[in-house]
Amino acid sequence: QVQVVESGGGLVQPGGSLRLSCAASGIAFSAYGMGWYRQAPGKQRELVAGITSGESTVYGDSVKGRFTISRDNAKNTVYLQMNSLKPEDTAVYYCNGDPRGLIRAPGYFEVWGQGTLVTVSS
Repeated sequence: QVQVVESGGGLVQPGGSLRLSCAASGIAFSAYGMGWYRQAPGKQRELVAGITSGESTVYGDSVKGRFTISRDNAKNTVYLQMNSLKPEDTAVYYCNGDPRGLIRAPGYFEVWGQGTLVTVSS
């Protein structure tokens, strides 16, 4: 079970940018595959972006070309740079990780952090 603290959310206008951070503790972070997930009101949680322990990345179709995931193993932190934000990006964003270095679908996890709210609105 990964203990994480997500931060960096807030209110931003359409077309704006935010960078989310996810600080993990109590784990061998570099061995973990880490993912950013989001849940909008009335919708299921979805994978936004993921990065394996080998730093391969995957992105959801709706964010490709706009979001970038990265990790800093020295800081036990994974980031999500979000550009060209749209109102439909409004959601609570969560991170989570797999000790086998893989990127998992959200249903794989039973425990989540508190998340960070991103609101895109004019």
